[in-house]
Amino acid sequence: MILCDIGNTSVDLFIDAKRSKSRADNFDPATLGGDDVYYVCVNAAINERIRDLANWHDLRELIDWDKYYPTMGIDRIMVCEAVEEGVIVDAGSAITVDVMRGGVYQGGFISLGLRPAQEAYARLSNALDVSFNFEVDLAKMAKNTPDAVAVGFLAPLVEKIERLGKPMYVTGGDGVLLSRFFSEAVVDEDLIFKGMKKLIEKGVKC
Repeated sequence: MILCDIGNTSVDLFIDAKRSKSRADNFDPATLGGDDVYYVCVNAAINERIRDLANWHDLRELIDWDKYYPTMGIDRIMVCEAVEEGVIVDAGSAITVDVMRGGVYQGGFISLGLRPAQEAYARLSNALDVSFNFEVDLAKMAKNTPDAVAVGFLAPLVEKIERLGKPMYVTGGDGVLLSRFFSEAVVDEDLIFKGMKKLIEKGVKC
């Protein structure tokens, strides 16, 4: 069994407990013949090429949509499926924060990702075209520009997330960076694939 997470720019494969990434514009789904491939996809062009491949199975068909809202991103749903109890922080192009309690989705919110946030500051002024200082103490007032923009963006976000409770799971490309501000967070870069596996197991039992 192969798990596949297809985004707009990249394809993330999980085969025999190992991950590999490739560019979406170079990816040919027909090369994965034979084995069953369970996938989530937000890339319309690749979706068209997958449609006629019998060994590819869209996990959207196994989702209990009554648990979520209709426009919720498939990647957010997959990480939620991985967690019965806790707060899930997925730090990618956007930072999504979702809460699961007793296996029931409680809601969440979406923030700019770390890189888009830095780019937004840079568009405001050349003087704000700086990298966040991820060693900054968010409890203190900043005395230089990199610290000031980091505190301005991160302090309200971190405080909001911490108020949601525990346990906390952090994933996504910038998950390790963001986890520095959460002392008890569990960093799990494979959380989306764990959610996919759990959903497949539920579907098989049904």
